[in-house]
Amino acid sequence: MFGSSLDSSQLIQALYETLYMVTVALVIGALIGIPLGVLLVITRKNGIWPNAILHQILNPIINILRSIPFIILLIAIIPFTKMLVGTSIGTTAAIVPLTVYVAPYIARLVENSLLEVDDGIIEAAKAMGASPIQIIRYFLLPEALGSLILAITTAIIGLIGSTAMAGAVGGGGIGDLALVYGYQRFDTIVIVITVVVLIIIVQIIQSLGNFISRKIRRN
Repeated sequence: MFGSSLDSSQLIQALYETLYMVTVALVIGALIGIPLGVLLVITRKNGIWPNAILHQILNPIINILRSIPFIILLIAIIPFTKMLVGTSIGTTAAIVPLTVYVAPYIARLVENSLLEVDDGIIEAAKAMGASPIQIIRYFLLPEALGSLILAITTAIIGLIGSTAMAGAVGGGGIGDLALVYGYQRFDTIVIVITVVVLIIIVQIIQSLGNFISRKIRRN
């Protein structure tokens, strides 16, 4: 391909591996991170379900996980990864640290989005006799949906960058391709191709996220 040692089938396979890692890690991370984000908001001192103990437990745990650089996290939880999937090398194995990385990240993004909801809406819901679950389902989440879409978009882009780093430990994907064919073989063309592919993916995802968010907010 373009005078490089890389052929198109390898690029397609690497792209598939990247999308596979991002999709699975995002789904699992969202299933963990969204409820955590909601809990962070509703258990605050002035939240709809104040719980100082739970809030003080969740808050530092999420802060600690978010403060660890992904490449360090990737190595630090190798025993945990082996326990879950039987190996610490490969595309599927990379999903474990990616999920651990993105779940608290999503939790914080969700928290920020929910905190943007006007307090008057919550007060109106309480005045109508809505329960905490009803407030979350019918008022809090719908009102923050446009912002939540942008939050998930940001999480996806962060995951794409992390999958590139996962290539350093044989995680597969675009990052592994850049490392093996670009860096180790001194093939500048491969580096350029992988960077361009990542830029295009990020631009598509960001544009799509912005479009969906705008549509939701207009409605």
